[in-house]
Amino acid sequence: MRKKEDLRLKRHNKIKLRMFGTPEKPRLVVHRSLKNISAQVVDDTTGKIMFSLSTKDKSLKQKFPSAGNIKSSAEFGELFASGAREKGISKIVFDRAGYLYHGRVKSFAESLRKSGMEF
Repeated sequence: MRKKEDLRLKRHNKIKLRMFGTPEKPRLVVHRSLKNISAQVVDDTTGKIMFSLSTKDKSLKQKFPSAGNIKSSAEFGELFASGAREKGISKIVFDRAGYLYHGRVKSFAESLRKSGMEF
């Protein structure tokens, strides 16, 4: 099973070579596990995380008892977009981190677009 994760990390490293986040248009990285989803906005010029949110956070844990489905990833995308807009982030580069653009990752991305994020 570890081989599958190693292949995903290899794909992610190839993707990161072509993608680069700037302060005006930072990179949004998604990570999903079986039960949770998390995302963070990274400025690659300084290597700093500008904003991050996860379904593991205490405030969101009650709202998402099981965050391993498409419905909860769509709701999480709306919450993430509103939090990022409060920090002044509206344009991003979407980094799917080697995951297929399918299922929860696709649902998260579409809810970000619907909530006003541009990528």
